[in-house]
Amino acid sequence: MSEQTTIPARRRVLSGMRPTGRLHLGNYMGALKNWVDLQNEALENGTPKYECFYFIADYHALTTDYADTGELRENVRQVALDFLAGGLDPKRSTIFLQSEVQAHFVLNSLLEMITPLSWLERVPTYKDQQEQLKEKDLATIGFLGYPVLQSADILVYQAEFVPVGIDQAAHVEITREIARRFNHLYPKVAKSFPAQGHSGDSVLPEPKVLLTPSPKLPGTDGRKMSKSYGNTILMSDPEPEIRAKLKTMVTDPARVRRTDPGNPDVCPVFDLHKVFSTDEKQAEVRAGCTTAGIGCIQCKGWLADAVVKELAPIQERRRYFEANPDEVDAILDDGAFRANGRAAVTMRQVFSAVGLSRR
Repeated sequence: MSEQTTIPARRRVLSGMRPTGRLHLGNYMGALKNWVDLQNEALENGTPKYECFYFIADYHALTTDYADTGELRENVRQVALDFLAGGLDPKRSTIFLQSEVQAHFVLNSLLEMITPLSWLERVPTYKDQQEQLKEKDLATIGFLGYPVLQSADILVYQAEFVPVGIDQAAHVEITREIARRFNHLYPKVAKSFPAQGHSGDSVLPEPKVLLTPSPKLPGTDGRKMSKSYGNTILMSDPEPEIRAKLKTMVTDPARVRRTDPGNPDVCPVFDLHKVFSTDEKQAEVRAGCTTAGIGCIQCKGWLADAVVKELAPIQERRRYFEANPDEVDAILDDGAFRANGRAAVTMRQVFSAVGLSRR
């Protein structure tokens, strides 16, 4: 009689991104590259460590841009292309559109029933974004309640981990609080469902933060790379455009003349070198900068070489998927099918716990 081997359950990971158009290097290094690494991480026996769900949060786009949706469909397409170009693999990850899984909205409605208004009003980004986006009318239920929808996005898959950088870790806390309140109000555990993917002591397990590397990635003006600042380098920018953008990038303000020595530790260009260049090249840049052995133009040229090299395979994959739109649609269709199947498991438990089920 052969000895039976137990295959450990994969840890479920969930994350998403709003479709604001083509992704930039900040999106890639701060989130997408980490998602790809998690997708590819394997146990000693070769089996994947994580069961990954990654989605395009098109419904979330309406929380701030509900008055102008003319570019939404195209933005979704561009993000899908960048997801696949960046290395997300439909054989290893479930890649889908939020709006194509109705369970997100059903669970959102149920969680809205139990979420205190004061919890939402104290979310720091609520008032911050109202201040930053004064040109938009954000006095809406949708904008106030976006943390609830965000919680539904996570909890509908009973995700164990949400991969975020340290600066975003607090965003997951309200999801944990909402899950805790749900489980307190509806303590009946759906114990008849353990074989269907969740056998914990609660219907909605509290997700944990999975801290991922989030390197400092300044834009061409030295501020955080952001489309709202117009300082981005896109994953899909052609090489001449990348080089042209980097050529204009701000450097150490104290280095006025070519003969002035610089300080790489206060230079935004060197911040990008630390992300994209080898240790050897970084050492060469530091030595050349601090002794005025190289000028800023040469330093930026070396950086452009490294960025172009990093993006070359990504842009090659993007060209493939741009030429095969039907394949992209098939991937998203399959992702929606798989995501709907997993979400249905959670919703059966949720409805049973709440008492909305006849059985």
